[in-house]
Amino acid sequence: MLPSAIETSPCVLARVIDRVGVLTLNRPAVLNALDLPTVRALTRQLRVWADDPAIRMVLLRGSGERAFCAGGDVRSLYRLQREGSPELGCFFDEEYALDCLIHRYPKPTIALMDGVVMGGGMGLAQGCTHRLVTERTRMAMPETAIGIFPDVGGSYFLSRLPPALGAWIGVVGDTLSGADAVASGLADRLLPSAFLADLPAVIAAVDADAWPAAPTHTTIPSLLTPAVLAAIERHFGQPGVAQILASLAAETDPAVRPWVERTLGLLEKRSPLMLRVTFEQLQRGRQLGLEDCFRMERTMMAHCFAHGDTMEGIRALLVDKDQAPRWRHGSVDEVRPEEVAAFFA
Repeated sequence: MLPSAIETSPCVLARVIDRVGVLTLNRPAVLNALDLPTVRALTRQLRVWADDPAIRMVLLRGSGERAFCAGGDVRSLYRLQREGSPELGCFFDEEYALDCLIHRYPKPTIALMDGVVMGGGMGLAQGCTHRLVTERTRMAMPETAIGIFPDVGGSYFLSRLPPALGAWIGVVGDTLSGADAVASGLADRLLPSAFLADLPAVIAAVDADAWPAAPTHTTIPSLLTPAVLAAIERHFGQPGVAQILASLAAETDPAVRPWVERTLGLLEKRSPLMLRVTFEQLQRGRQLGLEDCFRMERTMMAHCFAHGDTMEGIRALLVDKDQAPRWRHGSVDEVRPEEVAAFFA
């Protein structure tokens, strides 16, 4: 049998092990963040392997021990918007097409979500058939912190979780451990990180559906205790963001007060506009199929950069790093319904 064709790229390394195509994101200095060349390299190789009978499965991983993928290279997107470059639109067009390709891929796909898995990294992983996390996993959809919304298919995969849980993950953007990821339905297996370093062993475990025991400790505390899950259902099952905030403020159970205070502290820092937009996005996503969710997000993202809080959020948190974004609204109560609706026009 002829060897499978492999596209060479410095940002994505490709090789084949036991008829399994292995793609390694190779930008460890930026936590394997996605830029346009990386998206294009992944797409090219996935398309080649989709039609190659010599390849039976595809595995995605990150270079280094710190991250699978920290998301899109947001600082570069900020620069492209400032320059008026058409590459900004190309990035989102092609990133969303890549994520959709993974969801619809004709062969099994494995995501090794070791270390940081955020934003665009979630977009790559959530369409995979085997989503594996470790004790080092730090998972989040933190977009509202920089004036964006949980994109890369978040409209689809978050809205398929229990509604209150999906709303909490998308609106608050708190960081989940590997155990939390499994408990929430965003991962399938919690495994020791050392096991994921042995790719032939991982492939054999997938083939046999036989896995090592989960690790008993994590590098960050797990949030999703039974009491917190019950509190999420109470508070994030409310019909809107203002009601969620009021419900959290009224919580009296001392067992969950630390979680409530943490959650309120995070929400206070988020863009009020994007809190409202994200909540609406997830309501709409429940009624849409996969491709329509991506189409909706593409419209939303264009509005974010042109008329939303995105440029200010990126400036404050990632460019100037003054950690003091000047959001367009002082509170969610100031956000008008027509402002939210404009993101979906």
